Formats: sequence, C-alpha cells, structure tokens
Amino acid sequence: MPAKVTDPPAGYEEGLRWDGGVEWLVHPDETMERASTALATDEGVYLVDPLDAPGVDDLIAEFGEVAGVVLLSNHHTRDAGLFARRHEVPVYVGADVPEDATPDLAVPIERIAVGERLGDYEFVEVATGTALGAPWYEYALWNGETLRVSECVGTAEYMRVGDEPLGVMTMRRRHPPTALRGLEPERVLSGHGPGLDENAAEALEAAIDSAEENFTTALVQNGLDQARTVLAALRSDLG
Repeated sequence: MPAKVTDPPAGYEEGLRWDGGVEWLVHPDETMERASTALATDEGVYLVDPLDAPGVDDLIAEFGEVAGVVLLSNHHTRDAGLFARRHEVPVYVGADVPEDATPDLAVPIERIAVGERLGDYEFVEVATGTALGAPWYEYALWNGETLRVSECVGTAEYMRVGDEPLGVMTMRRRHPPTALRGLEPERVLSGHGPGLDENAAEALEAAIDSAEENFTTALVQNGLDQARTVLAALRSDLG
C-alpha cells in the first residue's frame, strides 16, 4: 500500500456527513487516508485541505457556494489552488506561517490570525516548529460542536494503536496537542482518516492523555508508516 497515491482519482468515498458539512476521501486505501472537508457557515462553504475528484463539486454544492479554501497545515497544499481558481475564492493560511513556508499557489492568499473566525469557526493554533528540519505550522477550526484538525490526531490506521478510536500521530506523541485539551466536540474530523462522531469528546481527551504513554507501542507498530507519510508530504508539500 503506497503512503500516498498520486494517480488521478476515478471518484471519491464520502465520509462523515452532518447538517453542517461533509467530508470525502479520494484514495481511501492509501496509508495516509487523506480526508477533505466542506464546512457550511453563514458566509458560505469553506473547503479544508481539499483533494479534487470527479463529482466532488456536486457534493460540495449541496451545502452552498464556496467562500474560501483553508489550509490547516503548510504541508497540506493538496488541490487548494485548483479549487480556489475554480470557485474564484482565496486560500486562507495561518498569519504566522512565514513567506518562505507559504505554498505558492498562484491565487489570492489571505492570512488569518489565531482567534479570528471563518463563519462560526475559530482559527486555533495547534503547533509551530519544525519536523525533520522543515517548517511545520498546524492549526484547527472549532465552532463549539465540530473540531476539524489537520493531522495532530486522526482515525487513519497508522495513527492509532490498540483500541484507540482516535490517535495522535507518532511523531507528535511525545508532544501531544494539548491546545485541544478541554474541548468537547460532537465530532472530530482530521486530514487523515474518516471523521469520528461517536463519543468524540472522550476519544479526543483519551488520545491526548495516553499519547506519550503509548509512544513506544506506536513507534514499533506505526513508526515506519509514519516516516513514509511524513517524507511523502515533505517531498511534495501535498500531504
């Protein structure tokens, strides 16, 4: 199973759907299990870390007109530029992401600061720093019910150990996303793996609390796949 499939997709697999949005996976069999999300707000639909596939625009249109594309990681460029051009909207990136770490998408880029909002979603800082020597900026969107993260936690198989419904990525387990502690989401969506809407708040808290304790197990079980996915993302910035 490749870390990331680069062949043109034939379609997509719908993931979690609720009144306020929907997610889709374009290559669900890849190790990364890259997931994209459409969040409906009173300003329009915000596409988060999106990947394109035949039929996706029809799926998005069910929730309204596209208001913008949001990148919650400087390594989640994916098809952001394509969607922005198609819908004539800007791409939103974190205000703290330096110019040399901002994707060159040939579309209007809007900077959004931590604490600002896109519709009813607050822009939340998760982590800043480096990974394997490369700049790493990660954020989340939170509206009191739905939490959409980039990759600090997820349901992808390579992120979980044991009976975890939601896991912290191996490289983050020694420094788990404590910025998300105390949130009580009804659903957690990630850039990797299908969303979780069953006991999501408890799963998030447990993932953060047990991350470091389970680091060794995760390293043995998922370390190779984690390394492959990170290298694939850093090589192309399309994670």
